[in-house]
Parts: sequence; C-alpha cells; structure tokens
Amino acid sequence: MNPVNLNEKAGKELLEQFGVDTPQSFVALNAQDAAKRTAALRAPYVVKVVSGDILHKSEAGGVTLGLETTEQVVAAIERMSRLPAISEARIDGWLVEEMVPSGLEIAIGGFYDTQFGPIIMLGLGGIYIELLKDVTFRVCPITEADARSMVADLQTSKLFDGFRGGAVYDKEMLVQALMKIGGESALFMTHQENIEELDINPLIHTGDRLVAVDARFISRRTDRPALPHAERRNDEEVLEHFQPLFYPKTVAVLGASAKEVTIANTFIRRLREFGFEGEIYPIHPKAETVEGLKAYPSLADAPKDVDYTYVAIGAGRIISSLDVAPGKCRFVQIISSGFDETDDGKRQQARLLETARGAGIRLLGPNCLGTYSPAGRLTFPKDAPLETGSIGVVSQSGGLSTDIIKRGQWRGLRFSGLATIGNSIDVKPVELLQYYLADPSTKAIGMYIEDVKNGRELFDVLRATANPKPVVILRGGATQQGQLAAQSHTGALASGQEAWEALAKQTFVELVDTVDEFINLLLALQFLELRITTPTKNVVLFGNGGGSSVLGADAFARSDLSVMPFRPEVLSELEALGFPPGTSVLNPIDTPVRSLQEKDGFIAKEILDIVYEKAKPDAIAMHLNLAAFVGRGTSNPLTNLISVITEVRAERGADIHFLLALRSDRSEALDAMRREYIDIARQSGIAVYDEVIDMARVLRAVSNLEERVIAHHDRGGRSGHEALESSRAAVLA
Repeated sequence: MNPVNLNEKAGKELLEQFGVDTPQSFVALNAQDAAKRTAALRAPYVVKVVSGDILHKSEAGGVTLGLETTEQVVAAIERMSRLPAISEARIDGWLVEEMVPSGLEIAIGGFYDTQFGPIIMLGLGGIYIELLKDVTFRVCPITEADARSMVADLQTSKLFDGFRGGAVYDKEMLVQALMKIGGESALFMTHQENIEELDINPLIHTGDRLVAVDARFISRRTDRPALPHAERRNDEEVLEHFQPLFYPKTVAVLGASAKEVTIANTFIRRLREFGFEGEIYPIHPKAETVEGLKAYPSLADAPKDVDYTYVAIGAGRIISSLDVAPGKCRFVQIISSGFDETDDGKRQQARLLETARGAGIRLLGPNCLGTYSPAGRLTFPKDAPLETGSIGVVSQSGGLSTDIIKRGQWRGLRFSGLATIGNSIDVKPVELLQYYLADPSTKAIGMYIEDVKNGRELFDVLRATANPKPVVILRGGATQQGQLAAQSHTGALASGQEAWEALAKQTFVELVDTVDEFINLLLALQFLELRITTPTKNVVLFGNGGGSSVLGADAFARSDLSVMPFRPEVLSELEALGFPPGTSVLNPIDTPVRSLQEKDGFIAKEILDIVYEKAKPDAIAMHLNLAAFVGRGTSNPLTNLISVITEVRAERGADIHFLLALRSDRSEALDAMRREYIDIARQSGIAVYDEVIDMARVLRAVSNLEERVIAHHDRGGRSGHEALESSRAAVLA
C-alpha cells in the first residue's frame, strides 16, 4: 500500500485543529498570485514549494527564507520553479508564510507501530536531530507526566534552562504541545487509522511562542482499523480461568508409548516424581496401560473432565485427537512443532485453533515444552525446585525456559509458575501477564517474548493494572537478524526497539538483553522491596580486595550510581573499630580477610551497624573473594558473615537494599562451597551474584523501576507506596 504525503499547508491546518500554533500563511498558485496576496502578511517572509512529489523540500532547493518584500517573494518563486528537482515535479502551489523569529529548535515526530500503534517522538530539532540523534519515544496516549519525562530524557534538555547564559525556555509549553499531538483524544490518537508518520521539525520555541514551522504527514491511502485494546477482566475472573492450568486435578497425556520412552513418557515420570497427587490419563489407541497407569483410547474416553492435557504427537494427528465435547478439556499444551514456523503448517494451525475453540479448549503452543507450577505439582524439567516462590514467568521459548528454571534454581530463584507458549496461537503472553498480576503469590514477573501478538494490549494491561508489579522483559528478535531467526522459530514479526523502550519508560517494565541479566534482576526483585520515596542512588561498597573495590566503584559510576566517601563523622566511627593495617573504610570499605576474620566474622556487624545508622545509603553491595579465605587459618567467617547480614537486616528493616557477590576461581571445590553459601543466603533473603558489575547493573535496573513507581503516582494512579504495599501484602498473605 503506497502512503500519501500530505502537503504542508494541509498538515498545518490539521495541527491548528488541535491547538498547535503555526505561522500565518497562504498558498499561492504561482508568482502572480503571490504578488497579490503577500502584503496581507508581515515581513520577513518564507516561501516553500508545495508538492506531493517532493518529500524533502530543502534538499530540492524548494525553501527560501528571510524575504523582505513582495518582489523578493515573486523572484524566489520564479527562481525555484526553474530548479531541476522542482520543474520535473507536480507543483500544487507555493506556501508563503510569516517567518518565525529564531529560537530553540525542537522536533516532535511519530510513527504508527504495527504492534503498539501510535508512537510519539521528541528530539532537538533542525539539523541536529540527525546529527545528535538526541531523541526519546513514548507509546500514545501519553500523560502530562510522560510528556515531562520526555523533556527530561533529552541529553540537551539543559538548553531549556538558560545553558551558559542563553535564553530560558518554558518547558511547560512543550509539554502542552506534546499533549496536543500524543495525548488522549489528541491528534495522533484521533487519526491513528490513517497516519503512518508525522514530522514537525522544527518546532521553534521563541520564548513566548511555540510554533510549528514545518510539518510533514504521511498517511495511508486506505484507513486501517485501530489495534484492539485489552479486554478488562477482574482479578477473580483471571485467577479462576487459569486455575486448571496451574493447579490441575486431572492431567491427560498424548504421545506416551507402552514400548519405548518418549518425551510424553518422561513427562509422566517427572510429574509423578514431582509429587502430583491428581489423576493422570495416558491416551493411547491400543495399549491398556502406559507407565503403569490405565490408558484410554481417546480424550473423549477419559473418565473425568481434563484440566490439563499434554500433547506430544505428530502435528497431523493433533486436530482429530481434540475432537471432544465442549467442556471436556480445559487447557491443552501442544509440545509438537510443524505449524506456523513453516509455510505448510499455517493452514493446519488455523484448523487446529478452530477445532479447539469449538471444543472450548484453551491452547498453549504449539512448539513449546510445558508448564511449571510448584504449588500445583506440575512440571516439565527434571528436579525443578519444589518450593513455591514469588517469580512468575511466561516464555515463548521452551528451551530457554528450562535454562531459566535450572540456572535460576542454582542462583536461588524460586517460582510461583512458568508457562511456555511457543507460537501462542491462542493463549497470548498478555493473558499470562494478567494472571501473574492477579496472582497473590507472584511478586515479580519475567517475560521472554518473540512475538507479543498485540503490543497495544500489553501496554494497556501494564498501564491500567490496579496492582502493578515489576516486569522484566527479555525480547528475542530485537535486531533485524534476530527477527529473521524469530520468524523461523515462532513465526514472529518483532516490533521496533523504540516502542519497547517507550513501553518500559511508561510502565513497571525493565528490558534486559541476556538470560543472565534476566535471572539477575528477577533474583533481586525476589528479595528486595522497591523503594517508594526516592530511587536508589547512593551505594556503600564493602568487601575484600582493593582492586575489586576500585573496579567496583567504576562499575557503579558507569551505572549512574554513587559510591561517595563517607562523611567525617561516619569515617571516624569506623576507624575507631581499630582494624589491622591494610584496611580502608573510606567507601569503598576495603577489608582484607584478616580484618574480616576479627571476632570470627562478627566484626562485620559493627561495621554494618555504623553504615546503617550513620551513613544511611540506599544500598549496600558486599563482595567477597572466596579464594582469599581458603587456607587462612581455622576461622572461616563466611557463615558468620551471612548470619550477621541477616541479623542486621532484621533489626534495621529492608529500606536499604543489600546484595552480595561471592567471587569464585571456578575450581570444583570452591564452586561447591559457593553453592552452599548461596543456599544459606537464599534462606536468609539475600540475593547472591557472581561479580560486582552484576550488582551494579541490577541496582541500576532497580533504580529505574523505583523511578517508575514514583511516576505511577504522578500519572494519577494509586501512589507507588499504595500499589507496592498492596502487592507485598498479597505475597505475604
């Protein structure tokens, strides 16, 4: 479909309808027409060619500035008419305008994202938008708080405040202009069905006016329907709907063999090992028993209605196997592939969905691995943790979900649930997000997404939830090469990164790039309570190893977190503890092993008491090099150190974040020791990391989320305090 370039005069008239200031102007048919009408405007004048064939007027030579007389206007039109790029184009006229005085040049733009809908952009305008690329994006509709945060995002925002003696420009005028373009019922939302792109550049801030000097709109030749919004469902409805998936009482299995061990046989074995207490129905056309359980010829023959069905048979046999009466099966998870990942499977996938809907079945998959619910005793990986945790995960990759569970398990992560959904032809990521938001046992949510299906629904749910929880998103297909891989994986057509970054800034979302970052942040959110007054900024770094402390301070600085020396009164109290030579208590607190062995490790309590009471940082990041403790006498203070941390946090509360890095030399013996300490720390509510840099990145992400807690209050919702206290109370209940 070919887009249509709306001429500048029509574009400015559209802006005026929504209250955006534009210069006084008229469109002349030719030079003679301009000669008759120019006197009605105030000099100096600007003349621009009006042509749907010319996208960039300046590059074509179709703009002349600073004309003082009617004669100069006429001459400019005659001269520009002879230029090759203009003489060969279809000319609709000549725009004659009053020239706006110089000022701060700003750009407001936007584009229609196929998954999220209208996206608005703000940047420094004129030629600088391409030179500096100082831009920021938001999903529409924006609020005034969003608009203000966009202005603050710009690296050049100091220009508004009289930078180096320059003029001061009213930011609130720009906020209101952004609202007229991207707010609720504003220009872009009103005309989202036909606007493809918009570009207002420059928008000149003169000090007392904010004027759209140039405007370009690209529209579609035919309107498109607006993206559907998320269905509003209350928490009780959502929890009841997904109860059979996460807490099944009856499970059917298709694909298990009476003669060999298939993936479905393995599923049955793991389900029983995991302690599933409900009924299991192997479905087999001929066998009387499978895995020692009575088998049934078809799903229709199962003795009871089935809450959850695990399907691992050939793609061509699945549709007929789901031919059951409505209500017989609630959830069916299709492990099999061979559908939307290949061209031949698309038609078959459509028939599969039609069959499922006719039978009242909700489908997970195809092309996934299973669902993990510790409380429901449902699992697919071997030896997954039995404890019910507070992290809920939805993943469009089965293999990656196994990594998340098993790697997370060794790191101390515990889950309220994890569902893999593969191609997600029926149950969508946003539906499981709604479940975890409603689930009282879930404190934080992780999502691996390749194809969100409808980003607008995701935005709506995250924006509108009355019970916000932090969400960590790892997105596959974020690059062009990744998109190609994602298309062959789950049929995804990924959305642009700008939309996702905008989504994160407007909601309780933090984006990560790797599985390690995903697990690291979820681990912190499992144990930490987000600060609800001011975001994390000031950090105390405490550990053994001078070089590690120096590199750690650098890592925190790169993460825009502060490791500042203590005030004199704090320093004097720490020095009064009388450490051996080689100890520095300036911040970073660098305590060699010999110092940490003082009082069998309980010296750390005296240090932490002073830090908590006198320094009052936002976070403490402790790092210990385990190898340095080996062979250093009979005293191993590590267990006592963790005990001290637990005691101090219990006494002082959780307002100050505490993270621990246990560094290993990767030897087998030391790694085994480290795992023991990680488990001790987990039971004490302490998140453990590999390196100091991991703690720096995690605290940066935590600080970002805390900023959004505060912004949630600014948007007019419940205060960040009320929202998070509600989530905390639900998890603890």
